[in-house]
Amino acid sequence: MLGKKEQQLLDALAPRAAEEGVEIVTVEVAGAKKAPTIRVYIDVEGGVSFDELSAAQAWINDLMDELDPFPGAYTLEVSSPGIDRPLRTPEHFARFAGETAVVKTAAPLDGRSAFTGTIAGVADGVVELDVDGTAFRIPVSDIKRAHLKGAIDFSS
Repeated sequence: MLGKKEQQLLDALAPRAAEEGVEIVTVEVAGAKKAPTIRVYIDVEGGVSFDELSAAQAWINDLMDELDPFPGAYTLEVSSPGIDRPLRTPEHFARFAGETAVVKTAAPLDGRSAFTGTIAGVADGVVELDVDGTAFRIPVSDIKRAHLKGAIDFSS
């Protein structure tokens, strides 16, 4: 799911994140090669506050300065995962079992590569997704991109 550079950045950030009690949900590198944007999505138990974002921005920025992942200019964005939280690991899918997810596979599976359905469970690195009553078993290693499908209840 992650590109080589994104995985390298995630691997470099993970030990410090664990020390800080922060989960690195995912890392994205986007934009021009000469001045890319590095997006680091974080989460903490109970949700991310402004103070936690600010503190994480500081130590992530310090680590990025040491790593110098892109010689020259780049933009660093640190954010909460938001309502459409990215799903990257089997643990992410297990944690959100029962929720609706949007999954895109690297190659077609049963003639399709886009799925929207309820996460029924995860076992042995395979996500079971219920799409309108049909169960699809999708290996996490075949997933190109996945996120929760956020829903807002306006009835309250």
